[in-house]
Amino acid sequence: MRFDLLKILLVEDNQHMRILLIEMLRAIGVRHIHEASDGAEALATMRSTYIDVVLTDLTMSGLDGVEFVHLLRRSPDSPNPFCPIVMITGHSTERRVREARDAGVNEFLAKPITARGLVHRLTLLIENPRPFIRAGDYFGPDRRRRDDPRYQGPRRRAEDAEAFYLDDLDTERVHPTRRM
Repeated sequence: MRFDLLKILLVEDNQHMRILLIEMLRAIGVRHIHEASDGAEALATMRSTYIDVVLTDLTMSGLDGVEFVHLLRRSPDSPNPFCPIVMITGHSTERRVREARDAGVNEFLAKPITARGLVHRLTLLIENPRPFIRAGDYFGPDRRRRDDPRYQGPRRRAEDAEAFYLDDLDTERVHPTRRM
């Protein structure tokens, strides 16, 4: 897979980790890397620059990763609520992973990060984008990882009855990695 055309925003408050991640991104072929030290700076960058993928740390001073994702997905003035997001953290407890998922991240990457893990997550975002849904107060990629192609019945979860699936629209399909 070629990553040279991707525009990636790296949101990380630790300068040493940011340098390490930038070098890793360059090593896998990414050429367009924008940096932010917290969620507020990231939102400002996204208002002025089109970004294909966001890599964000979970725990940051100022506006942290979960708050940033929440604003990006749900704020009426969000610069791109469909932008794919990979949450990066050294705190990969089940509670933290669930918190990030429920905020609307597409993928989760635990530190220490490897180039192989980074390539895998970026490839998943590009080659297997999940549809976005709106259900209750959630907006983001469908959190269900597995669809059974053999199942032909109705969606049975209680929240599915109230969910608004972007794939169900009769209009043009929204693709999370393309500009709207």
